[in-house]
Amino acid sequence: MTAWMFADVWEAIAAKQPDRPALIQGERVITWGQFDARSDALAAHIVAAGISPKAKIAAYLYNGPEYMETYYAAFKAGVSPINTNYRYGGEELVYLFDNADAEVVVFHAQFADMLDSLRARLPSVKRYIAVAEPGHPVPAWADDYDAVVAKVPAARPFKAPWGRSPDDLMLLYTGGTTGMPKGVMWRQDDLFNVIGAGGQALQGVPPLTSAQEAADRLDPKGPRPPLNIICCPLMHGTGQFSAFITFNLGGAVAVLPSRQFNAVELWNEVERLAADGVVIVGLAFSTPMLEALEANPGRWNLSSVKSMSSSGSMWSQENKRGLLRHVTNAMIMDSLGSSEAVGLGASASAPGAEVKTADFMLGPNCAVFTEDGARVQPGSNERGMVAVSGFLPQGYYKDPEKSAKTFQTIEGQRWSVPGDWAMVNADGTLKLLGRGSQCINTGGEKVFPEEVEEALKNHPHVRDAVVVGIPDVRFGERICAVVEPDGAVELTLPDLSAHVRAQLAAYKAPRELVIVDSIGRAPNGKVDYKAVKDRALKTLGVSA
Repeated sequence: MTAWMFADVWEAIAAKQPDRPALIQGERVITWGQFDARSDALAAHIVAAGISPKAKIAAYLYNGPEYMETYYAAFKAGVSPINTNYRYGGEELVYLFDNADAEVVVFHAQFADMLDSLRARLPSVKRYIAVAEPGHPVPAWADDYDAVVAKVPAARPFKAPWGRSPDDLMLLYTGGTTGMPKGVMWRQDDLFNVIGAGGQALQGVPPLTSAQEAADRLDPKGPRPPLNIICCPLMHGTGQFSAFITFNLGGAVAVLPSRQFNAVELWNEVERLAADGVVIVGLAFSTPMLEALEANPGRWNLSSVKSMSSSGSMWSQENKRGLLRHVTNAMIMDSLGSSEAVGLGASASAPGAEVKTADFMLGPNCAVFTEDGARVQPGSNERGMVAVSGFLPQGYYKDPEKSAKTFQTIEGQRWSVPGDWAMVNADGTLKLLGRGSQCINTGGEKVFPEEVEEALKNHPHVRDAVVVGIPDVRFGERICAVVEPDGAVELTLPDLSAHVRAQLAAYKAPRELVIVDSIGRAPNGKVDYKAVKDRALKTLGVSA
């Protein structure tokens, strides 16, 4: 069995097609040859800085070529890249860099003032490397990224004195909205395998058997490998894993020129680049995408798009149907998974065959278990937690307690159980209910917010919605709908409650309504339920 390391595969691809694009942002294009050389230079620089063999390299960056170059450099050097949420405040950054034992921080110079105020509290960081920006020069205490990557080492490909190993880790920090972030530890070999091992099932491309095969499959004078536009942040798992999959196929990763998502800009780039795929995260992206298409019918040539993929956030059947009316050659791939559980389930929608919201085909290594460890049988109407086995993370970095809670041994096998509740339909498909941590208990009945949210989003004048539990003397909690309307009509609680009751049991209908200008989803499409609940409590004048 091949022991996989990302750098070995990407180096073979770069040697085969050095002149093809690897990274694109607007008019800026980094070829595979440049991607490889610049990452060699960065890897050599950080090793020369005196880092340890198990060092962690933080990417405190917006989307751009530098993000993936930082990861490639870490893979080359046999050390661990870590993601950094660029929206974090000072205390969160100190916690993250300290918890991860970060020794190098690569950052956009816009964050220089924030980092400068924290440097005295980060004694483990040996080197700061800044990417200069207009109006934000490289500070005196940091190295200039552009100067670093220009110094390509003579001996290539670069390898650190300690070499590389399939056991080298990539740390993916997650969970900042439910407490301090925790670092999911992925061995490179496990991660490479779980994202397809260089294959692409929908395109009939089998998994690789060697790093060299990744190059042998390519014809520099033949058809172009896939070019995928990743709209979501590379600091999150959906963006990173999608980029890795594209690179393993020898393709190009494009990110949008702007730092704020703009649907018109996306469709402009899709047409300009003749993109094969678009990667998003649910309604936070798909709603403005559809609105732009509806407002500009026929404006863009989108015939090149073969796939639109999303992970980590449910989105409605109606939304998918609307997109497929305009992007007629595409399939929509919706995957159920998380940073610590890849491949829980998937659905595929084509024009005229849109999959119902929250219905997924169970992955080949997935099952649903009750809290006492019994398998949920199809059609039983029993609820359980979704679990995945096979290639799994090692656990959470420096957190054995949380690791034991998520990574459980059931039926004598190791499973990742991230906390998603579901039922198994009679045909074996999965009906996702939601995260147990957000479950609302009203009058003894358990209500999963995501289920009610999807019912609300089916309303023709609801742009987005979040459901939270509000304290209730009689029932313990009552359901509150926090709704972002489309502005066309005035929404009322009786109207929305009746709309939900037409789809779900009456006890799941909202009994409170808060109208907001924006739900305020994060760039990865996720919602800070605590912040939304606090906002609803304040609006309604209710004490927690």
